[in-house]
Formats: sequence, structure tokens, C-alpha cells
Amino acid sequence: MSELTQQKVIPVFVVVPPRTLLLDVAGPMEVLRWANLEQTALRFDVTYVGPASGVSTSIGLELAGIRPLPDRLPDGAMVVVSGSADQPLGTVGDVRAADAPQEAAIVDWLARTIRSGMRLVTICSGALLAARAGLLDGYECTTHHGSVEELRGAAPAARVRDNRLYVEDGERLTSAGITAGIDLMLAIVAREIGHGVALAVARYLVIYLRRGGADPQLSPWLEGRNHLHPVIHRAQDAIAADPARDWSVDAVAGIAATSPRTLSRLFNDQTGMSVTDYVNRLRIALARELVMGSQLDMEGIAERAGFSSARQFRRAWGRLNEGPPTGLRRMG
Repeated sequence: MSELTQQKVIPVFVVVPPRTLLLDVAGPMEVLRWANLEQTALRFDVTYVGPASGVSTSIGLELAGIRPLPDRLPDGAMVVVSGSADQPLGTVGDVRAADAPQEAAIVDWLARTIRSGMRLVTICSGALLAARAGLLDGYECTTHHGSVEELRGAAPAARVRDNRLYVEDGERLTSAGITAGIDLMLAIVAREIGHGVALAVARYLVIYLRRGGADPQLSPWLEGRNHLHPVIHRAQDAIAADPARDWSVDAVAGIAATSPRTLSRLFNDQTGMSVTDYVNRLRIALARELVMGSQLDMEGIAERAGFSSARQFRRAWGRLNEGPPTGLRRMG
């Protein structure tokens, strides 16, 4: 069987509303485009759909070739709903009223079409359309900070979170303002293909330069990456690809093709943490995924994440988290 016939395909339907915020579409889809180029095990098959074959965007650029909203979606589909600009470039006055029928068509289509087994991803104010369709009721969600109160009004049964880059709650994934959609799509790529591919995409998009350590919901897989030093990125890529490996400073220095002393100095300068701290942070990130996504006991999680014992795991966990890992599992 050829490599292509074994390839997993995820159908992605991007809903293009009137007055589309262009970056809401372009940013996340660039993530998927580059993820497709980075590997061959999985392909994101993207289709753009909407109530009209052409729309004007937030910057006045016209988009064409949009396919009609399909009557039915395939199993396992991922639906991405873009946000809209209240005042596109070059417009004056209230332009939203004229687009109300198209927005209503999207809301009706979402309510009829989204079913269990599909992921609904909203970018920025796209969450408002999903809310009007009743698809966020009972879920945690977020949106652009300027639309949080409107979202609370549209989805009173939802648990709306502010000051968050993105929120994942089962099959509902929502992101905050505009470029946060890139962060959410990177998280999806990491889950579907692996953190190594997500990191490669992030480096291509130079996401590290946008994110600082104080940002809410900063992924530990991106932490310490807001630099441009190729030697340290090479070391971090290797650690992220296999956090459980025995990563002594000497071992990492071998990957980075530098001396242990030079590596330690550069690593601290560029990331603000030691090699050992970085390794432990990624191991805890891996352990967190295992706590939430597996039935392994704490000893099994400790071993899978690269810790020598459950005691060492709990000690490292306690340095980065307030409660014990078992508490996180109960919350899940």
C-alpha cells in the first residue's frame, strides 16, 4: 500500500461570513497549509463554504470561489467559523444590517449540520454565530475581548471565559481575538500530528516572537521560544519531540553541536531557564496530557513522561501547579 493511500485525511470546512476578518481565515489556514507540507501521515483537506459565492473582507478585498453550505458534512469533519469586522476598510455607517440574512443562514446551517463527532472551531467573533445556533450551551468558550459581553448575552448557558487565548472543551474549540486563532490551530496540529510538527509550523510563522511568558494560556510547548537562536531552537526541537528521553546537559549539547558549558549559557540567555528546567516543563506538559487523556496511574504517567519515580513526578508537578495531578483528573 502506498504512503498516500495510508494517509489520514481530516476534512476542514471554513465558514466564510460576510465582512470576513481576513486574518481569521488566513492565519489558521496557513498553519494547516504548512502542517501538510511538514509531513505526509495526515492531510487537512480544506474547503471554503458560505451563504454567498463571494464576500467582501475586513480590508476591502473581495473573496470569490466560496462553495455553498453543504447539506451534510462527513464524519470527523472540522468546521472553522471565521469572525467578521463591524467596520470593514473603506465603509461608512452601519453595514451589518444588510448582511443579517447571510448571518442567519450560517446560524441555521450550523444548528442543522453540526453533530456529535465533529469539531466546531470558532475564531474571534465567529463564536457569536455558534452561540446563536445554540452550539456553545453548556460549554466553556471564549471570543475577542470586545465581544465577550455579547457572547454572554447570546449564549447565557455557556461558561464564557475572558483573558484566554483559546478554550478547548470537548468538541468545541474557541479562540480570542484574531491572531489567537493561530495559537488554537497550532494546538490542534500538535494533538493530531505531534508537537514536533506544531513547533516547526510555529517557527515558520515566527510565532515565538509574538508570545511572551505572561500571556494567558501560553502553551508550555511554546514557552521559552521567543528567540531566534538556531542552536537553542535545535536543542528545544529535539527535547520537545521526545521529552521522556534521558536529557542530560551533555546529551542536549551533542544535539546542539556545542559544548555543555556553552549550551548552558546560551540556553539561559535565550530562554530564561536552564536546560533541566526546560526538560521538566515539557515532561510535566506531557504528563498533564496523560492525566487528562489516559487511564494510566501516577506511576505509569511518571514513567511515560520520563520521571524516575512517581515521587519525582509529583515533586516536579508541585513546582509548576497548585494542586496534585489527581485533582486535575477529577476535574476532567
